[in-house]
Amino acid sequence: MNSLKQAVRAYTSRYADNRGMALTPVPGLRMMCLKAPSGDLHSVYRPLICLVLQGAKRLIVGNEERVFSSGKSVLVSADMPVTGRVVQASQSEPYLAIAVELEVALLRELTAHIDTPRPPRTSGMPTLFAIDTEAALLDCASRLMHLLDRPEAAPLLSPGIMRELHYWLLSGPHSNALRTLADPDSHASRLAAAITVLRAEYQSRVPIERLAAEAGMSSTSFHKHFKHMTSLTPGQYQKRLRLIEARRLMLNEGFSASSAAFEVGYESVPQFTREYGRLFQKPPKQDALRARRSIEHRVSPLTVTTA
Repeated sequence: MNSLKQAVRAYTSRYADNRGMALTPVPGLRMMCLKAPSGDLHSVYRPLICLVLQGAKRLIVGNEERVFSSGKSVLVSADMPVTGRVVQASQSEPYLAIAVELEVALLRELTAHIDTPRPPRTSGMPTLFAIDTEAALLDCASRLMHLLDRPEAAPLLSPGIMRELHYWLLSGPHSNALRTLADPDSHASRLAAAITVLRAEYQSRVPIERLAAEAGMSSTSFHKHFKHMTSLTPGQYQKRLRLIEARRLMLNEGFSASSAAFEVGYESVPQFTREYGRLFQKPPKQDALRARRSIEHRVSPLTVTTA
């Protein structure tokens, strides 16, 4: 565990953005290091497993709110809007976590070879789980991290490590939820097809009839199951995608509020300002200024790349 923590700190010190998040060249692998408690971080998670190595983070997913601390792994089983806040972190013991996106195709392939009963189909399923981090998962994460030092080996070795990690998850306590996600006829899987369209075309108006057709449902049934799984209507989900991307453009790319609004598909800046304020509790310009000041306050000249 200590060597894994050191590897995360070393990598994020070089590559983390202003949220403490570092992407990697290994597909699906990313990590976070924060040296102080954070404000709310709004994002849309794909299905993933997150190993909390140190510190603690509060997550709000749909109607669920939970705090996850060191030694726990967080499993998100659907594309979900997530509000996260690091609640335990310090300079000497920062919040450290590794996240790996799940591959539905791989879950389906492995499920076909695991001789366990098919889980019953239900109208919905839980989307947020906590498990004790097992040694097998830590071992897989360590080997994925090791590939960062051997980029030429990553294309050859990472698929096998990912396959093993998915196997251990399917053999764990929440295998039924993952098998449901992998079942192409489950509501979760059918809704995922519609969410893929929303994520790709969030800047444009997507008719509910088209989304329902992607999910193989009637419009009424689609609306009901979508809200049950995400706690949002399709329109609210798309709005959340737009606002999160607009905030990223302002904070990371230097966009003005009006430029960000038009970039993500808004036709009215006043409407954008109202909806942004409802989600982030401040108008766009004030929020961007507050976020920049918070980053500057957290970051010392010696740790500018890790905050």
